[in-house]
Amino acid sequence: MRRTHPSVFLFLIVPFGAMGGYLSVAIGYQLTQAGVGVEEVAALIAASYIPQTWKFLWAPVTDTTLSRKTWYLLAGLVSALGIFVTGAVPADAASLPLLYAAVLISNVASTFLAMATESLMVYNTPPELQGRAGGWFQAGNLGGNGLGGGAGLWLAQTLPDPWMAAAAIAVACALCCAALWFVPEPPPLARTGHYGRMLVAVLKDLWQVARSRTGILALLICFLPIGSGAATNLWAAVADDWHATANTVALVTGVFSGIVSALGCLAGGYGSDRMDRKTAYALYGLLMAVCTVAMAVAPRTETMYIVFTLIYSFIQGLTYAGFTAVVLETIGLGAAATKYNLYASLSNMPIAYMTVVDGWAHTRWGAAGLLNVEAAFGVVGIIVFIAVAMMLPRR
Repeated sequence: MRRTHPSVFLFLIVPFGAMGGYLSVAIGYQLTQAGVGVEEVAALIAASYIPQTWKFLWAPVTDTTLSRKTWYLLAGLVSALGIFVTGAVPADAASLPLLYAAVLISNVASTFLAMATESLMVYNTPPELQGRAGGWFQAGNLGGNGLGGGAGLWLAQTLPDPWMAAAAIAVACALCCAALWFVPEPPPLARTGHYGRMLVAVLKDLWQVARSRTGILALLICFLPIGSGAATNLWAAVADDWHATANTVALVTGVFSGIVSALGCLAGGYGSDRMDRKTAYALYGLLMAVCTVAMAVAPRTETMYIVFTLIYSFIQGLTYAGFTAVVLETIGLGAAATKYNLYASLSNMPIAYMTVVDGWAHTRWGAAGLLNVEAAFGVVGIIVFIAVAMMLPRR
């Protein structure tokens, strides 16, 4: 097939990232300002990871039914509508049940958008560029997360009604469908009879990957809290601990964070192509733990909030690009959406449970507790990964 430049995947995955950023930054800030507790906000954000955690169950549908581009178009439109509904619902405690429903439905749609993008990326990326493709892909994910959250919060604070901000973000995400023009549609999977037989073939392909040494280590990475970046989900909710204003939160955790994390993704993807990709991922996770400890001991000022959240964003870009490079190296072709999403789904588990853990630690020990607990979990995860890698035989 004709290859396409990896930068195309940045634009295709932006709506996926923007949805998460809009929820965690714009909606999260509005909820806390309305008197909703940090722990409740953390639980709502963690709920958005439920479809992302279990999406591997319906990933074979993307591989075996409609074309990747068709799935992207359908999911892109539903995701944009979900962003609008999430912002149109009043951000207060009474609306939490409705927000839970909107968040869950829109995130189910976003899983199909991500699956289509990932399959297009797998089939249009040569092995020597897998790190850089992962970097561009995650630059769109994290960049969209920052820009969606920052622009969403700024627009919500500036425009007369919050629904206007949600509408603007939704339209911008829908326009990303235009990037499909620049990427070829991969050939469909070979038809092996009725749908049940095709599904069995997909599962066999998945099993062959998962049982290999590299597949096992990649699965282990998914469960361990190495470089999860969960604190990003709570920067807006805990901004008062550093006396950060709404404008600072919008700019730093939004626009600036999006740009910095995107740069981190590009650097992380390039670095992953220059060393063992699993080693690179563990190294990036260690850098994140060091950053959180340094932030915990630094003064609680708005300046320190700006400095450390941006450093954290850059390192998060490194870890996300490193993870994507590991998965692309592991899965090969075939049922690409199913295999990628087994790993992508499971990788949301540490993000979800660390978001809850971070919120719990903040409630009990404040900002320092949140940061130190996340760092401790990350270091333990790296130690476990190294121990298992040393025990598994090389074949």
